[in-house]
Amino acid sequence: MAKWRIYTPEGVQDILPNECFHKKNLESKIRNVFRSYGYYEVETPMVEFYDVFSLESEIAPQETMFKFFDKEGRILVLRPDITIPIARLVATKYKDADYPIKLSYIGDTFKYNELGGGKQKEFTQAGMEIVGINSHEADAEIIAAAIDCVKSSGLENFQIDIGQVEFFKGLMEEANLSNEEIEQMRVLIDKKDFLGIEELVKNHDINEDLKELIFSLPKLFGSIDVIDKVEKYALNNRCIAALENLRKVLEILDDYGLSKYVSVDLGMVQSLNYYTGTIFRGFTYGVGFPILSGGRYDRLVEKFGEGKPATGFSLGINMIMMALDRQKITTEEPMIDSLICYGQKGRKNAFKICETLRKQGLVVEMDITGYEIEQIKNYARIKGIGGILNVLDDENIEVHNLENDEVKKVSVTEMLNNR
Repeated sequence: MAKWRIYTPEGVQDILPNECFHKKNLESKIRNVFRSYGYYEVETPMVEFYDVFSLESEIAPQETMFKFFDKEGRILVLRPDITIPIARLVATKYKDADYPIKLSYIGDTFKYNELGGGKQKEFTQAGMEIVGINSHEADAEIIAAAIDCVKSSGLENFQIDIGQVEFFKGLMEEANLSNEEIEQMRVLIDKKDFLGIEELVKNHDINEDLKELIFSLPKLFGSIDVIDKVEKYALNNRCIAALENLRKVLEILDDYGLSKYVSVDLGMVQSLNYYTGTIFRGFTYGVGFPILSGGRYDRLVEKFGEGKPATGFSLGINMIMMALDRQKITTEEPMIDSLICYGQKGRKNAFKICETLRKQGLVVEMDITGYEIEQIKNYARIKGIGGILNVLDDENIEVHNLENDEVKKVSVTEMLNNR
């Protein structure tokens, strides 16, 4: 036997029946939210050219991608993300479409270094994208839809942190930092490294108010009052416009009735070259990573030849499942309503009864073992099946209630008519 024949590679796994049942149910609930918002689902290839993702090294660093070659020697990858292929799809397939375009997706993605804290190399991503419009309403709708997706999963204790990358860029513009220093500052703020921030700022001739504001960035989170607090500083036009955008998005979300799920985080500064405005991340307890993230990315689609503003989010199905499990939130379990077995004379009617029950939405297993009734009853108890219909002949059925161990007889006619 080959050494690795019975194993799966590190970072991927078999999904067994109960977990697969929960996963597909969760995907169905989220898909229903997508459809209820009027977003059409698309599928992009699992295999893409490396060039598709090489445009966005921040989102898809090449060392995280599974790469291989086609017969012409071109580099292919297993997609590490689905938003970028959506941008490619829109730019190439919807050149003459009426905008905005609203799309959704659910699919597997792959990242080579996605390990630790429950992360896998293969994981399922679900998301929504609006392409072709830049408005406060579009930003708010995407966040509202993300919240509804999380709620549909059964999670209630979660929070969406909202930031604005243009606010940070405006501060850096005012501080006159170099691109290298801006990236260094971004990393320091993301890590909430106050000493590092102070060390970087003190080497520049920056007025005291601006220094104070930059020092405060990692702590500028909370309610909409954070915006009121920051607006007291002397800000440049770029910062003022960013805060006004953020305020309007929050006001719309308040009208949605979703304010309790939302907080402001002006220290959220990830992926500056990718995101261009409002950004957000979703958190819940029991999971050490964001369960969703998103924001405005107005310059991505143009990299594929068609310049269009866009916003969207992606949600980790596996992360949601982990949160549900760790928060002990019960979900629907797979179950079989009835098991049907039959004698030789009752086979035709057994199939007819089975078909009738299934059409009514019941889950019915047909016995294929040919065992005696006591063996069948043991099998049903192991599987948690509560009842057995034993079709004896053309007219007689034994109904076995395994919960109270009672047996009664009914006719085939009664059974079909009662249904």
